[in-house]
Amino acid sequence: MPRQRHPGPRTRPGRSGRPAPRPRPDVVDPEVGREVELEIGPVAHGGHCVARLDGRVVFVRHTLPGERVVARVTETGSRFWRADAVEVLEPSADRVPSAWPQAGPGGVGGAELAHVELGAQRAWKAAVLAEQLSRLAKLDREVDVEAAPGDVERGGLGYRTRIELVADAEGRAGMRRFRSHDVEPLTAMPLATQDVADLAEAEGVWTRRWTPGARLELVAPAGGADPVLLVDGTPWRRGRADTRPNARRAVTEALHLGDGRDFRYRVSADGFWQVHREAPGVLVGAALAALGDVDGAQVLDLYSGAGLFTLPLAAAVGAAGRVVAVEGDARAVKDARRNAHDLPGVELHLGAVDRVLADGDAGGSAVGRADAVVLDPPRAGAGRAVVDAVAARGPARVVYVACDPAALARDVAYLASHGYGLTGLRAFDLFPHTHHVEAVAVLDR
Repeated sequence: MPRQRHPGPRTRPGRSGRPAPRPRPDVVDPEVGREVELEIGPVAHGGHCVARLDGRVVFVRHTLPGERVVARVTETGSRFWRADAVEVLEPSADRVPSAWPQAGPGGVGGAELAHVELGAQRAWKAAVLAEQLSRLAKLDREVDVEAAPGDVERGGLGYRTRIELVADAEGRAGMRRFRSHDVEPLTAMPLATQDVADLAEAEGVWTRRWTPGARLELVAPAGGADPVLLVDGTPWRRGRADTRPNARRAVTEALHLGDGRDFRYRVSADGFWQVHREAPGVLVGAALAALGDVDGAQVLDLYSGAGLFTLPLAAAVGAAGRVVAVEGDARAVKDARRNAHDLPGVELHLGAVDRVLADGDAGGSAVGRADAVVLDPPRAGAGRAVVDAVAARGPARVVYVACDPAALARDVAYLASHGYGLTGLRAFDLFPHTHHVEAVAVLDR
């Protein structure tokens, strides 16, 4: 992750999904808006459950398996329909009052499981991950999804250190409705940390009238470092745009590992960074534990971003080892060069990962062998070309950090064709109240 611009795992350029295009105004679908009674079946990848209407598959949001609901049809197609549950006739025992009612039927995207008890949310995600592994990788494996530290106590709220808003036609800050360009105005964002909420209050985000269509990015790093508000990419400070050439456009992020090691990163405020306050420590800790002893090894760090994994990997390989990092976003590589400037054992490559692995970066520098590989691809996954190039370098172990169960399962199958078996898997609920789940998979040959 996550990358997705609304509350979802990832905000790296090129990783986002965009709202579905609006239907042509002169085309009226008589089925859209129709209300039907449905018996709800199993969960499916994407934050909905499966039901059937006259033999047709209907993906239904805002419901739970086993429920009987009245659902409003929102979209039709030749292969399946979509619908929102608008009335619950027979509720599941796992249904709770929504943690964010504005994310309910017809509301904003980004909290489609807010009506599900937190433990049941993790069970939902575990079921989806297990189903994708079984269907796409032909692996039957029990999956447990772990809560991030502090989330149970907070009810799964207050975890996002970064949020993105957009101004509606009247200039009110809000978020787009699910699969729509329409903006729902907000007066709060329950998934945001208190530091983000304080920044919004200080800058009048919810009370000010902004230019219609303006994009607002609020960034407040975990640990209380100086927050940043960007409005259409321009820093905003004390109620006005800060147009000075030296206006601050970056933040300092901190990574704290359980063994007492700390790392600091300078990251562009509108660049990619994990949004859950605990995600960097959770994912890096899991990846390092999965990697094992790599002292003196050459480790390939793919989709390396601003260097989240690069810096602790450099510490893990030691003075005799080397970390080769590859990232396609120029701004992220610029941040990574700053963050790793004093680490002689780090080699950075700018370019699309598949191209750099195949031909070298823009300067003609090629990526050689690897004793181990860590990769953290976008939601689309690594893909066959990257997997083939990874396997060709002969690593004994691949640690795959995934933000999409389907992409992970597909790439696990590709790796299996090169003799790699899935020997470890941990999954983490780093996006409570959404269907997104992160996983760290270990593959050995």
